[in-house]
Amino acid sequence: MVPITESKNKAERTLFGSAALGTLFHKWRDGTFRELLEDWRWILGFTRQYKWAVACYILLGVLSASFGLVSAVASKYTIDIITGYQTSKLSLVVLIMVASALVGILLRCLTSRVSTKISLHVNNDIQASIFDKVLDADWLALSKYPSGDVLNRFNSDVNTVAGNAISWLPNVVIGVYTFAATFCVILYYNVVMALIALASAPFLILSSRYFLRRMRRHNEKMKEMGSTLMAYETEAFSNLDTIKSFGLMDQYGRGLRSLQARWKKLSLDYNLFTIQTDAALSLLGSLVQFAAFGYCLYLLWTHQIAYGTMTLFLTQSTKLSSTFSNLVNLVPSFLNSAVSARRIRELVQLEKEPHDPDSGLLDPLAEQGFQVKLDSLTFAYQPGEPVIRKADFLAKPGEIVALVGPSGEGKTTLIRLILGLVRPGEGRAYLRGADGTEVAMNAETRRQFSYVPQGNTVLAGTIADNLRLVKEDATDQELEEALKLACAWEFVSQLPQGMHSPVGERGRGLSEGQAQRIAIARAIVKDAPVLLLDEATSALDVATERQVLRNIIRSRPNKTCIVTTHRPSVLGLCQRVYRVSQGRVLELDQAEAARLAMDF
Repeated sequence: MVPITESKNKAERTLFGSAALGTLFHKWRDGTFRELLEDWRWILGFTRQYKWAVACYILLGVLSASFGLVSAVASKYTIDIITGYQTSKLSLVVLIMVASALVGILLRCLTSRVSTKISLHVNNDIQASIFDKVLDADWLALSKYPSGDVLNRFNSDVNTVAGNAISWLPNVVIGVYTFAATFCVILYYNVVMALIALASAPFLILSSRYFLRRMRRHNEKMKEMGSTLMAYETEAFSNLDTIKSFGLMDQYGRGLRSLQARWKKLSLDYNLFTIQTDAALSLLGSLVQFAAFGYCLYLLWTHQIAYGTMTLFLTQSTKLSSTFSNLVNLVPSFLNSAVSARRIRELVQLEKEPHDPDSGLLDPLAEQGFQVKLDSLTFAYQPGEPVIRKADFLAKPGEIVALVGPSGEGKTTLIRLILGLVRPGEGRAYLRGADGTEVAMNAETRRQFSYVPQGNTVLAGTIADNLRLVKEDATDQELEEALKLACAWEFVSQLPQGMHSPVGERGRGLSEGQAQRIAIARAIVKDAPVLLLDEATSALDVATERQVLRNIIRSRPNKTCIVTTHRPSVLGLCQRVYRVSQGRVLELDQAEAARLAMDF
């Protein structure tokens, strides 16, 4: 037996047979309607600065509806004059009818233009706000969201919100006005006809539950399948070299065709559903129109109305039904926008990175270099599961300090701690200046670092464009010097346009070793006091790797250089070597470092 409370909730959710209206009513009863209002208050906050444009949008819509009614009434009188052979006022009535129609068209065009402009402004405002918030979000908080999910919220959800932010409320106002005005016009001429025209509303509500539910299911399946297909294509193009080298072209081709077949089936199913829906709604509308037509014929037969009045009744009853249908459909839009707003707000409300204003005290000391220190530091991504335990670390200006150890044991985590991307649970991570000034790692201290991460980080554009990412006003001479220090000038100078030669996405056109040297040159151009190389020389031969590090230290004697590596072939150049293993960070003495270098 179904509990009474559960049955009541189900009844509320399907109020008048409408899933959307039922959900709205249920949220009112369970107290979550306030959350919807909060979401919409946030949405409308972006449109507040465009309130006059929104008011103009509403005014244009109301005027357009009004002139449409004037044109309809003028058409009625035109027909009555023609059929009654009362031609004395024909010119005036036709003029009013044509003018009203033309003004209505103009107003609709203006409304569309205003709506589009405001929507684009709001879309850009929301995206820019989210972009800034995401860039400044805490690394751990943001890492809980897959990049695809962030992009989906950044694009799809923002488009949903922006599209309804400036149109939903005006459309409600315009729709209510149009419905009321149309109903009053019909009511003025005939009460029974107005009731017949209004009778289509319950039919539309009763049918909306079934159609909305099926449409939602179809849309969900289409979106899921579209995401799967896009992910497959993106993965294939991103790994094109691997696919070619393993001879997997036919296999991936078959995979694509299989996904396309599923997409085709879903698309055809959805097409069939829309055809059936349109047919059902058309039949429903036709039944109502037949009832209205039959009553109009009766009135015409009994000489209670003229032909023009009959035409007015039929056209406006159809308009009344469509306007009511549009108003009902605004309820799902209201709910969908609130859901999208909630998803966007989750990103906007992410915890921010710490910004310590005292970090500015380090700027005058940059020329002398900084010590990078970790004192008794413990860090865990998950509570109770420390990745780093009681770690001590020191790197001084003029030194090359190595972090070695097995993959996945914490070297990159140490880099994140040093960069202030994550913060220790216990202990300290800080920079120390020559005068003893100490500042804990935070978002502001990051400007004292040049960082070369793992992997290929060369972007599409010219080599010079890539280098100037970190220093926009860098001269060609500075870029050439950085390329020479990174042992990249020899191959760059041989390119057709030198440093101004274009490269593709992810450095396409360059070897892995060349791409790494470009990335190192970019870090040199920034010329920050601390240089972090996270497996950044893995694609270089031993001689080039050693030469690059020697060049950096000789040309920048006060620079602190920290290197993580799986192949300690440069340990002979290092003043200090730390082994990272099983969460421990242990400094090796010279003998241990020498034996480790020999092992490799």
